Amino acid sequence: MPKTRIDVPDNTRKAMVALLNARLADAMDLRSALKQAHWNVKGPSFIALHELFDQIAGRTTDFIDDIAERAVTLGGQAIGTVQEAAKNSTLEPYPVDINAEKEHVKAVADRLAAFGKLVRDAIDQADEANDKDTADLFTGVSRQIDKDLWFVEAHLG
Repeated sequence: MPKTRIDVPDNTRKAMVALLNARLADAMDLRSALKQAHWNVKGPSFIALHELFDQIAGRTTDFIDDIAERAVTLGGQAIGTVQEAAKNSTLEPYPVDINAEKEHVKAVADRLAAFGKLVRDAIDQADEANDKDTADLFTGVSRQIDKDLWFVEAHLG
């Protein structure tokens, strides 16, 4: 690890960079799934869902940047290529053969819930490593993902 004046031990920084890159891959995959849903959703609630999926994708882009920048701040590399995200994401692949709005809503909700769980686990791991700043970053992500999931699940009735 490169030298830094950040007073986080090297072993903690290494562990947090690995954790951040794991969630970075998932966040990039989630953003891609949201754009897939945004582009392909069809049905009576098209415009509402089209715009909702795009708004969530935009917020996910912000998370991606925050997660990547935290990894670099700690002295690591942000591993954020599409190829790496595809190889390392732990989310289920998004179905590319669906169009009906209920199918997209369910698929998006499933991925938001899975990502939210991964982020909550990351909060716990960062807390255990005594990296309050990384835990705080993930706490903000978790809070927004839960809210976005609420918005999406409202369309399931």
